[in-house]
Amino acid sequence: MNTVWIVMPILLVLMFLLGTDLDKKAFEGVTKNPRAILAGMTGQIILLPLIAFLIAWTLKLPPVYFMGLTLVACCPGGSSSNVFSMLAKGDVALSVTLTAISSIVTLFTLPFIMEAVATFVSDQSGATISLPIGKLLIQNVVLFLVPMLLGIALKKFRPETAKKVNKALSKVAFPALIILALTFFLQYTKEIFDNFALLGLAAATLILAAMLCSSLLSRAGKFGKAVRRTIVIEVGMQNAAQAIAIATSPFIFDSGEMAIPAIIYALMMNVVLLIYVAIVKRKNA
Repeated sequence: MNTVWIVMPILLVLMFLLGTDLDKKAFEGVTKNPRAILAGMTGQIILLPLIAFLIAWTLKLPPVYFMGLTLVACCPGGSSSNVFSMLAKGDVALSVTLTAISSIVTLFTLPFIMEAVATFVSDQSGATISLPIGKLLIQNVVLFLVPMLLGIALKKFRPETAKKVNKALSKVAFPALIILALTFFLQYTKEIFDNFALLGLAAATLILAAMLCSSLLSRAGKFGKAVRRTIVIEVGMQNAAQAIAIATSPFIFDSGEMAIPAIIYALMMNVVLLIYVAIVKRKNA
């Protein structure tokens, strides 16, 4: 069974859930704190894909994993990053704004970045990797933008209903992601174990390098501690489910192997960020 038929309904729910968290206040940070928004978006859209590309090239990853690592680096963090920002005593309002903007902007930047990567990998390896950029744009709009806009509309016109729906879906979202990860793991157990050392190194390096570089970027901007923590989390936390949906989609890459870096990244990302939150809390104490 193609995992995409499990991940797509989960993504629809997650993006609708994200929409019910957003309103005009979520975008007010653009005018209130434009420098922090610019720093976060620079890290998300430019810095992270570039780091992933350099890591994949340095480690000489096979073409399918080269694509998979850069793909997960192009996906935004989603609403989970807001929770981690809250736990780390970050700027939650900034986190929500960055999540809202990146979730929309990356729907359109991702196809063009991945097209450039696919061309590079094909030229370097001799493998034929084609990216139907038009289909990817359409899938992004249908799977991500439309349910998010529906969630925003529900919150605007039926705020009480949106609150109840949000509460119910929040309880379902995490177990659904666990089921997705487990299903994918069982389906690709051998490939994951055979390549865990190499891809584990690549994913861990990507997470740590992203957090380090985003920390340096935010320090260069002379932001306060709360803002710095938020930028680190927003840049370091990626939406693995979105990467899996694109990799396994029969309309795009139709490759389960390409999604393996996203699964390994998701596992390591949560562990690293929980450690980061624990360190921050200890310092605050």
